[in-house]
Amino acid sequence: MKQAWRWTQRTTVTALAIVISGCTLQWQNTQPAEAYAAQVQAPGSPYLGWRVFQEKCMACHGADAMGTAGTPNLLPRVREMGPRRFAGLVLTRYDWNLPDGDREAVAEQLLQGQRSLLTMPAWQGEPRVDAHIMDLYAYLSARAEGRLGLGRPAP
Repeated sequence: MKQAWRWTQRTTVTALAIVISGCTLQWQNTQPAEAYAAQVQAPGSPYLGWRVFQEKCMACHGADAMGTAGTPNLLPRVREMGPRRFAGLVLTRYDWNLPDGDREAVAEQLLQGQRSLLTMPAWQGEPRVDAHIMDLYAYLSARAEGRLGLGRPAP
């Protein structure tokens, strides 16, 4: 009887140790969470996107993309779109059908405040925006989803 009791105790302790160690291994395994976080994060660098935004978009949309008196808050709009739609809108939707030289001159006049903003210019063909469109999306989507606060993000 004593041996049966000890055997039951040992079996219970061993089973409990196995269960606890199994749970501990699961609890310490952060790879699935990190992989998921990487999947849901927008492609590109929020820091590089912030730099492009400050250079090309801030004059109209405000320092933190929340709009100004004459321009919309971009955050609710970006929250509802994916990277492809964002790139299509920014690069081509707002095309004024101007020759390349005229488009650049009009965009520069808008940035300098020498021309009133009727519609947003298409940025396709502007080398800095073309090269960093996904970075710009990463910055704006992080702001829109609340993953990134006001001001300059960490590099």
